[in-house]
Amino acid sequence: MRAAHAGFPGPVVAAIDRPDLESALGLARRLAGAVGGLKLGLELFVAEGPAAVRALASTGLPIFLDLKLHDIPNTVAGAVRAAAGLGVALLTVHASGGRAMLEAAVEAARAFPTRPRLLAVTVLTSLDADDLAATGVAGGPLEQAVRLARLAREAGLDGMVCSPLEIAAIRAAVGPEPLLVVPGIRPAGATSGDQKRVMSPAAALAAGADLLVVGRPITAAPDPAAAARAITDELAGLARASR
Repeated sequence: MRAAHAGFPGPVVAAIDRPDLESALGLARRLAGAVGGLKLGLELFVAEGPAAVRALASTGLPIFLDLKLHDIPNTVAGAVRAAAGLGVALLTVHASGGRAMLEAAVEAARAFPTRPRLLAVTVLTSLDADDLAATGVAGGPLEQAVRLARLAREAGLDGMVCSPLEIAAIRAAVGPEPLLVVPGIRPAGATSGDQKRVMSPAAALAAGADLLVVGRPITAAPDPAAAARAITDELAGLARASR
């Protein structure tokens, strides 16, 4: 399984989108052993800061710090250095910040013996062609995501975040090495919510994803750990069947 190459014991990463540390840590502890990693996003990080990273890391699971950094190169480099000091496994920057910003992030991360893998966010899964057009972007999400993935690869980043619908095209554009981390994962029967470009876990892995970020289908379930295990068990069964 390619996910093991990224230091994750399994492909499912749970998005711990909680507004306070107590509830986030309680959820993370319930999910330990049921998922391959934890994603900590802006809401919790703004509310609780680096203490939230350290607390979630106490579960023993790898941490994906999804801050989507996007600023001038010097500022992003400083933020990358601060995040790298927290020992996170993955860290996001926006590819649309441009090549100089991306290269500054890579250079900052390289200063650490054990550094986070840097992921470039391509096109948010909440956006469609009309949304991009409203911001002046020519072409639809697929074209823009591939364009930004190539830029990130040329700048030396370790991988990309993309919607499930762009996995195959990005994999074809950047090759087998970059790590593809994919949100917008919805098991059968789950609602799309505010995400417009979604796919099932099995289909996303089959298309070439490495790690699957799953939020509400796990975290809003009556039993989050059981919901997570249902996804991982299904994927494990498919993997065995394909051998």
